Amino acid sequence: MLCTEFEDRLTDYLESALVPDENRECAEHLLSCRECHALLDEVKLTVQACRTPVEPTAQPVGLAARILARTAPPAPMSCEDFENYLTDYLDGFLPAPLFHRWESHAADCTGCADLPGQVVRSIGACYTYINEELAVPAGLHERILQATLGTTQAEAVRAPLSARLAEWMRGWLDPIVSPQFASVATMLLLAVLVLSNTISTDGSISGMYRATVRLAERTYSRNANSPIKGVQLPADGEILPEAIPAALERNAPHQRKDDGTKPNNPGQKKDK
Repeated sequence: MLCTEFEDRLTDYLESALVPDENRECAEHLLSCRECHALLDEVKLTVQACRTPVEPTAQPVGLAARILARTAPPAPMSCEDFENYLTDYLDGFLPAPLFHRWESHAADCTGCADLPGQVVRSIGACYTYINEELAVPAGLHERILQATLGTTQAEAVRAPLSARLAEWMRGWLDPIVSPQFASVATMLLLAVLVLSNTISTDGSISGMYRATVRLAERTYSRNANSPIKGVQLPADGEILPEAIPAALERNAPHQRKDDGTKPNNPGQKKDK
C-alpha cells in the first residue's frame, strides 16, 4: 500500500469502518512505514485533545468593546456619497466597508433604492440601441444648422477668406503634386537646370534663351551655305527673333538666282 492510500483511509481506519482485508493492509503498512505511524499517533492525540473538556478561561479586559468597535456599522452614508460610489459599486471596485455602507443606504433610503436599477436598465438600453439604425427625427438637420450657423440655409453662409484662399490653393496644387505629374515636373526641372548650367553663359533662363537663338542662327547659316542677307548682326552676334522671318523673305529671290532654279509650281508636274 502506498502512503497516499493510507492517508485516504486513515479516518475509516480510526473509526473501524474498513473491511477486514483493507484493515489488514493498513496495519501491515503501519508496521513498515515510520512516517505513516507517526501521522497516526498525531491524529490520535489531536482527537483525544478535542474530546477532553477544557474549562473556560477568563475573558480579556476590553475584548467585547473592541469587537463591537470593529463590527458595529459606521455612520450612515449620504445620498450624495451613494451616487458618487454608484459606478464603483456596479463595476465591483468598492472596498468591503464602503460596500456594506452602500448596500445599507440602498435598503434604507426610498429615494435611492431605485437608482441602481435605473442605471442598469439605461446601460442595457444603450447596448441594445447601439446596433439599431434609427430614423432621423423630422427637422433635426434644420435645428442643428440653426443652433450652429444661425440659419437653416447652409449655402448662405460663406467661409472665411483664409479658408477660401486655402481651398483655392489646394485646387491648384493638388494636380501638380499628384503622383502622375510629379515625375514630369521633376524631369522638366532637371532639364532646365542642366541647360542653364551648360548652354547659358550666366546660368539664367534668359541667357539660355539667347544661347539657343545663336545656336539656331548658326545651324541655319551652315545649312544654307550663305549668310542671311538683309540682317545686320550686332556687335555680340545676336539676332533678334522677330527680324529673322523678314530677312528670310527678302533673301528668297537672291537664293533662287544664285541656284539658277525657278520656284516650284505646285500645279506643274516634274519631267521624268
